Amino acid sequence: MKKKNRLLDVFNLSFLDVVSCGFGAIILLLVISKVSEPIALEKISSDLSGLVTERKKQIFELRGQAKVLNRELRAKQNQLSQYLESIARLEGDLSLVRGKYKNAKTEMISQSRIAKQMQSAKQKLTEDMQKLRDVEKPMVFNSVIGGVPVDSQYIIFVIDTSGSMQRYAWPLVRKKMAEILKIYPQVKGLQILNDMGDYMYSQYAGRWIPDTPARRRSILSRLGSWAPFSNSSPVEGITSAIRRFYASDKRISIYIFGDDFSRGSIQQVVGTVDRINKVSAKGERRVRIHAVGFPVLFQDREAGLSVARFSALMRRLAEDNNGSFVGLSKL
Repeated sequence: MKKKNRLLDVFNLSFLDVVSCGFGAIILLLVISKVSEPIALEKISSDLSGLVTERKKQIFELRGQAKVLNRELRAKQNQLSQYLESIARLEGDLSLVRGKYKNAKTEMISQSRIAKQMQSAKQKLTEDMQKLRDVEKPMVFNSVIGGVPVDSQYIIFVIDTSGSMQRYAWPLVRKKMAEILKIYPQVKGLQILNDMGDYMYSQYAGRWIPDTPARRRSILSRLGSWAPFSNSSPVEGITSAIRRFYASDKRISIYIFGDDFSRGSIQQVVGTVDRINKVSAKGERRVRIHAVGFPVLFQDREAGLSVARFSALMRRLAEDNNGSFVGLSKL
């Protein structure tokens, strides 16, 4: 009975010792772990804070790079749009050039055909002209047509623009001018003055009018309505024409159109013209004077003397200056 109780007590003490030691060890571990935990947490917190800062920095850098790349992307997109527009314009220009080239090629073919036709026509014309030369006698420049010498290089018309001429003789004036121009196929210069010395073309005052088919048509057309003031005396126009256009190296013909000479001295006019229309070394006048008398005043008895004076003056001037006087018998 006693032995049993003793064993039980021993067991109880050992058990308590073991339990106490275990609790003490646990408490010690807890104490140790509690002491080192703030240091570890602080280290971990410090490491994580640095990592977060680094990651934020990297995020900022990436955002900046992303902005730069976005700007570059937009610039490239704009540049690409410009390239596409340029390509579209160039394609349009190319299409236009191709169209022009096609038209030019067609036109070139047409012109080539026309050139061949013209060459053929020119050859035929040359052959025809050669045949005409063989059968026709060439016109001599120093010839006389209808009693009028046509050897002049320059022509001046001095036309009476008085009321009597305008009313009764003007259609015939235009006709005779056209006939005279026709006997001169080509001259170096023309000029038209009225009996007062006024120019038909003021822009050519004192200068020669170039002789062209268009200019001849223009002169005849303008003559229909040309009516400057006139005193029915051709003296001013004759003397003005000779003084302004006389030249020792030019052959000039003056054609006087008129119907009367109402005032002034015939001998004085003849003497004045003789002084200014000088004689060349060959004894010829440099300016020929021709005259055409229009029978406007034949029926007017009061004007009969003026008509006779005009005829006498023109006959004398034509005779002294290597020209011809033609008196028309009817209008």
